[in-house]
Amino acid sequence: MNTSRSTTPIAASTWPVFVLLAIAGLFYVKWFPYYNRAFTAASTHSIGASILMGSAASPPTPSWSAALGYALAYGKAIWQAMVLGLLLGSAVQALLPVRWVARLLGKTGFGSVAAGGLLSLPGMMCTCCAAPVVAGLRERQASPGGAIAFWLGNSVLNPATLVFMGFVLGWQWAGLRVVLGAAMVFGLGYLVNRLVTPTEAQAADARLIELVDEQRAGSPFARWISIFVRMAVRLVPEYIVLVLLLGAARAWLFPHVGPEIGNDFVWIVALAVAGMLFVIPTAGEVPIIQAMLSLGMGVGPAGALLMTLPPISVPSLAMLARSFRPRVLTIVAVSVVGFGIVAGLLAVALQF
Repeated sequence: MNTSRSTTPIAASTWPVFVLLAIAGLFYVKWFPYYNRAFTAASTHSIGASILMGSAASPPTPSWSAALGYALAYGKAIWQAMVLGLLLGSAVQALLPVRWVARLLGKTGFGSVAAGGLLSLPGMMCTCCAAPVVAGLRERQASPGGAIAFWLGNSVLNPATLVFMGFVLGWQWAGLRVVLGAAMVFGLGYLVNRLVTPTEAQAADARLIELVDEQRAGSPFARWISIFVRMAVRLVPEYIVLVLLLGAARAWLFPHVGPEIGNDFVWIVALAVAGMLFVIPTAGEVPIIQAMLSLGMGVGPAGALLMTLPPISVPSLAMLARSFRPRVLTIVAVSVVGFGIVAGLLAVALQF
């Protein structure tokens, strides 16, 4: 994409605000709490109860109580990160120089994918909390592949989750996640970028010129507030409804857990699909898998959940429905299930 024009004076004066917000917000919401939580994981080999079904062998039957109970537990775990995600997603559009995003993430080669994946590492957000930032990047003409790598990398390559996983589940699980996670983040990002047509690239270049002109007009902070409100009004209501529905439907997605859930291929596929659809907070897969393994579930289905619970969910797919073409999100969803199946088969073959 064309990035020849210089940064506007207004944009040049506002990017430090974005950097300060990102560092302070991530320190308060993610870095400091996870630093302390790592010591808990190392000493107790646990980071808490499974949000999916607690200590029970089955999720609660579908009901309003089950929906509300899960939504409240989930909301308590992620609300600060969601607010930060909305602030950052709107700030990307209002405070950062337009051409900076295009220069770093706008090209359709592997470079933007690598940049997106690496930038995701300090974020450590769950798939839904990262979605507003991804939407903001796409509004500023980040390439589809770069944005996908950033989105998936936040949860799949989360350094804190990998540490928790090593102490709680075992380092072989963390190693499996790193290898397949890197392939998912960078491989899917590259694949998505290869699907960009010349017409789409030209349209992105034209839109970039329009965005540069828009950034020269008006107050960036007034624009930030306006974009934040619009994003919150558009994304949050549908997000809440979908979380409620998934909370109620837990018993339909996940079976009674016991030794009968073995390493059969059918169970691996079924749990891979369920994990892709369901929504969890950051690192929520660790206690979920720990609880299921303690109840006798096979390592194959556990491996499937390892790779499918964190990266995407029905709510995050819905939140980004306007940011990507439907076939891109379909490819990502199907590929995540495929990675889950591979992870399950590897867990069995390697005798985890």
